Amino acid sequence: MALAAKLQLRQSQSLVMTPQLMQSIRLLQFTHIELERFIDDEIERNPLLERAEPQDEPVSDQAQKIDAAPETATDGDWFEKEAAWSAEAISEKLDTSLENLFPDDPGTSERLGPDLTAQWKSASGNGSASSSDGFDVGDMAAAAITLREHVGEQVALAFADPAARLIASELADGLDEAGYMRADMAEIAARLGTDRAAVANALAVCQTFEPAGIFARDLAECLSLQLAVRDRLDPAMKALIANLELLARRDFQSLKRICGVDEEDLLDMLAEIRALDPRPGMAFSAGASDAIIADVEVRAANDGSWVIELNPETLPRVLVDHIYFAQVSPHAKNQTEKDFLAECLQNANWLTRSLDQRAKTILKVATEIVRQQDAFLVHGVRHLKPLNLRTVADAIGMHESTVSRVTANKYMLTPRGVFELRYFFTASIASSGGGDAHSSEAVRDRIKQLIDEEKPADVLSDDAIVDMLRESGVDIARRTVAKYREGMNIPSSVQRRREKRALASAGR
Repeated sequence: MALAAKLQLRQSQSLVMTPQLMQSIRLLQFTHIELERFIDDEIERNPLLERAEPQDEPVSDQAQKIDAAPETATDGDWFEKEAAWSAEAISEKLDTSLENLFPDDPGTSERLGPDLTAQWKSASGNGSASSSDGFDVGDMAAAAITLREHVGEQVALAFADPAARLIASELADGLDEAGYMRADMAEIAARLGTDRAAVANALAVCQTFEPAGIFARDLAECLSLQLAVRDRLDPAMKALIANLELLARRDFQSLKRICGVDEEDLLDMLAEIRALDPRPGMAFSAGASDAIIADVEVRAANDGSWVIELNPETLPRVLVDHIYFAQVSPHAKNQTEKDFLAECLQNANWLTRSLDQRAKTILKVATEIVRQQDAFLVHGVRHLKPLNLRTVADAIGMHESTVSRVTANKYMLTPRGVFELRYFFTASIASSGGGDAHSSEAVRDRIKQLIDEEKPADVLSDDAIVDMLRESGVDIARRTVAKYREGMNIPSSVQRRREKRALASAGR
């Protein structure tokens, strides 16, 4: 059979993921902060992009407002005019010279100079004060002190011997963010060329620092240090600290026997343990928690419906500078510059369209979620319906993956609080009577209510909770109840029975 080369022409269709299409998909799952960072990077790379910031108030309007302000009962505002800052004018108002009032520093505008005078006027409220003036009162605020700095100050005061101070500094370097000492004492002694006794002595002094409990090597030692400061580290409390695993299991009978106390004394000891701080170093944590900014706002309308709007604070305002493009493009010297400008214009137009499409997609998904979960917004979590991504995707005519990206790390502000969009998608639990299915979140709330309402003499087991839920129309398995209970950090019936009986016998 002879082999020969030949050409064939075939026509087919295929979906190609271009870089711009991939970037558009990524924009959907960006959070507000990530989106702002991405836009900042694009503005740096693309000269045709700019942010549409709200325009500052005109100077004439500000002047009208200042002139329209009512005057006080005095001779007028000292900061009204530039001439008011002269020493002669102030002396006339005070009926004396500045040297008599402030002999050390008369504070005339001539000594301050025009620059400092303008800054003082800006800070005093006369004239517009903006970040562009170079003077911001917030810049003068002291930074929060760190745990390492706080301990370093105490080390400098507590140790007079330079060698002991060096050992203490090494111990301080071994502190974690919770205030626990994680360094190896033998390793520190070997590195500094000293014995373990010197390291142990330095550690004993460091364990007296504030806040109480730092430089502890485990939880028991941390609690012991705090109790020692309160003068409550008696033999019974030492025995309790040494058996924290029994306390975690709520084995109060064993604890009473080991500590040699009755139920009332044991409850007092437990109250003291709860008042302690297991992580004393976290008070100096530099990490600040960011406030959640809702992407969608939902509020009730007058006609009983819901008004769904995008939060304008999370919508980036980006514009394409067509005027600048028209001015620059005729002056392009070669084809490379023309191609660069054309690419910048294409990318800028693509970004603005992608941001507009992103906003419309988020609003469309949020609107469908509100339509599906209308009963939750009206009546609460008990009426939360089971919902999945496919249901919303089919309703709005989008792919399930698109809905998944839109609901990732997005939040909705409702009359019942701020919820992540993923919160409204819950698993379905069948109904025992053949009716509508129940939401897993609603079942969790029902389990928590049953446990909160139980009596010490009749603590509900998981099997009892299953029976009660089935009577109310929820077909659920025992292992599911146990999983939901553990997910809410609720102890078992045996542990709850021990704790509630102890509280009841103490009359609390």
